[in-house]
Amino acid sequence: MSSSVAPVASPADRVSKGTYIGLFLVALATLTYEILLTRIFSVTMLYHFAFVALSLAMFGMTVGALIVYLTPSFFPTNKLAQRLALFGILFPIALVVSFLTQLSIPFRVHPSIVAIYAIGLTYVVIAVPFIVSGIVVCLVLTGYVSKVSRLYAADLAGAAVGCVLLIPLIAWSDAATAVLWVATLAAGGGVALSRATAPRGLRAAAIAVLVLLGLSAAAHTWLVWRQFPVLRILYIKGDFEARPLYEKWNSYSRVRVNGDRNESVLPQGWGLSRTLPPDLRVRQLQMDIDVAAGTVMTAFDGDLTKLPHLKYDVTNMGYWLRPTGDSLVIGAGGGRDVLSELVFGARSVTAVEINRDILRTVNDRFGDFTGHLDKDPRVRFVNDEARSFIARSNNRFDSIQISLIDTWAATAAGAFVLSENSIYTIEAWQTFLSHLTDRGILSVSRWYFRDRPDEVYRTTTLAVEALSRMGVTEPRRHIAIVRNMYFANKPEMPDGVGTLLVSRSPFTDEELDTLDREAARLQFEVVFSPRVAGDPMFETLTGGGDLRGFLAAHPTNIAAPTDDSPFFFNMLRLRDVLRLDLLEAGKQTHNVKAVATLALLLVIVTVLTATCILFPLWMTRGSAPLAGTGPLFTYFIGIGLGFMLVETSQMQRLIIALGHPTYGLSVVLFAILLSSGAGSYFT
Repeated sequence: MSSSVAPVASPADRVSKGTYIGLFLVALATLTYEILLTRIFSVTMLYHFAFVALSLAMFGMTVGALIVYLTPSFFPTNKLAQRLALFGILFPIALVVSFLTQLSIPFRVHPSIVAIYAIGLTYVVIAVPFIVSGIVVCLVLTGYVSKVSRLYAADLAGAAVGCVLLIPLIAWSDAATAVLWVATLAAGGGVALSRATAPRGLRAAAIAVLVLLGLSAAAHTWLVWRQFPVLRILYIKGDFEARPLYEKWNSYSRVRVNGDRNESVLPQGWGLSRTLPPDLRVRQLQMDIDVAAGTVMTAFDGDLTKLPHLKYDVTNMGYWLRPTGDSLVIGAGGGRDVLSELVFGARSVTAVEINRDILRTVNDRFGDFTGHLDKDPRVRFVNDEARSFIARSNNRFDSIQISLIDTWAATAAGAFVLSENSIYTIEAWQTFLSHLTDRGILSVSRWYFRDRPDEVYRTTTLAVEALSRMGVTEPRRHIAIVRNMYFANKPEMPDGVGTLLVSRSPFTDEELDTLDREAARLQFEVVFSPRVAGDPMFETLTGGGDLRGFLAAHPTNIAAPTDDSPFFFNMLRLRDVLRLDLLEAGKQTHNVKAVATLALLLVIVTVLTATCILFPLWMTRGSAPLAGTGPLFTYFIGIGLGFMLVETSQMQRLIIALGHPTYGLSVVLFAILLSSGAGSYFT
């Protein structure tokens, strides 16, 4: 093998407009596909895997550049135009074929040989189009060195546009169709790259691929609008998925509705009491977000007396203490919590929902079924990030309710850092408590696991820290916890639901009497209040004093999250990632195992990187072009690492400031990439 780098064109060579346009479109398609994969992985696998797309893109494009470096005989100067045209055509083809192939690969969350094989195969298959893209970009940048600054500016400008383009693209169609549109854009890049000096056959092939993909994307978009797509994601988290009643994708979620709107069924609710009358029936439809986060839409004709089941739910315990007033619901979902507020006599209900498509599904698409709650004068729906909305609001509320609000769906930004929820931090809870009236209650419901209710422990720690920062010296007098262990004997279900009630002012004896009475009537259990401590952990957590040593000794991380580390659901410490007693600790290990799987993925990525990148470089270390380049390698590794760290941290921060994950993605990525491109252009 020759040790010389790929020959480059003379610096005097003129770069055609087609080359600039082609590079722009290839970069645009590459980044759009990268962030589109974060959406798809969040649905087909687990939300933790959404960040893999970032790694895949970097890995694939690096391998592509390495191929150009290691095979100079295949990329001679006199065939630069032909090779650019060839790989410009192969890029959209590889993109579609690899996507369809990946959909047939089974996914397993539990660490095993099958899981290692499936994850590794997925990584390799999805990396293929990024490898081809890397070849195209590297050929352009090394083939026209005299114009490299302007070409790199076109590359970054295309990437900047790509990070914004996905938002309307996926909202206009769906994920699978968006892949076809991205491939069409990539094919447009292939046509542009083949315009200049490529053989006529390659130019004809590029145009044919563009036309075929464009027609396919347009036709499939039409089918999606009619809710009958041919190209569908069939396997979700390892299971086959039947065609839903309704489906809608956007840049940060997939909303799906299932059920029979004419069938009367047992009321659905994780916190329902076992004293619920067995003959009670309602009409409901199931809605889920990325499969993992579920809610229900309940048929409503304006008669609240037909919804008595809502008074049997542990998530509504706070309304027994202070039933009327002005309420705020975080996470409107299918409208169940809104109906609960109305059943208990709320004067007004403000329902904040970050997902516009959920509101459109509930109030528009299925508005006749749900009773058009948006037209009730007592109800106000707000499409906003709840914490941002409350922080900007001048209103104070008698109750703020957060019922089982999870964020398993990864945003289009795809990073694990963005998939957690900013409502579960000390700073967020200070905001919530400061917007309560003097007698207001913050009600937060989480899964309650009998062996180790870490989620409720952690929300308790959050409440204590937030109250302490607001000057409360005896947080125990402000906190009560009620649990419903209805599902304790069902191995496929969580043990139950625990509702944490945090009062702005101390609970009165009359309120505690009401809490004890209603909990006993509904066969719930008051596990903690100013009067009782059924679990000594709660007594310790609310007792005041310095808890740092106690929290550090706990098997999992139940310390209160902050805005600097907002990972409420990530309770496994890095040092414990291989502890089998935590990985097999009963029903609550979903997130624990997911983090362990990420560690497994890190190993796989490291092996692939060493095999495909580091080993080839090591084998050619004696070549003249690499001599003395150690400092340069270190410098550019530092630039890349710093770029990614700034990007992800600023995205997380701006979600809170701008009020939406999509805005955080758009503003940060677009600004960083475009400004970097401008810097290259003027260099």
